[in-house]
Amino acid sequence: MSVPVKKFAAGGIQVAVWENESSQGGKFNSVSIQRNYKDKNDEWKSSSSLKVNDIPKAILALEKAYEYLVLKEQNGEEQEKVLVATVE
Repeated sequence: MSVPVKKFAAGGIQVAVWENESSQGGKFNSVSIQRNYKDKNDEWKSSSSLKVNDIPKAILALEKAYEYLVLKEQNGEEQEKVLVATVE
């Protein structure tokens, strides 16, 4: 089973960032979200459904994931520019 490259949590909400490879060999990222909770038997469960009070937490965790991905992309572009500049 694959492992997420990064996780963000706010309360019982967890967002995971995944790195995937397309059938053409290119790489892309995807994001999954889940809500963790204890059931009436005090056992941990997870769901992709959110309650109203979970929405602000989901927004926060998703914003952090988005920030991570944007900065990762910018840093990758900057590293490519540095490599090109040193090769020239």
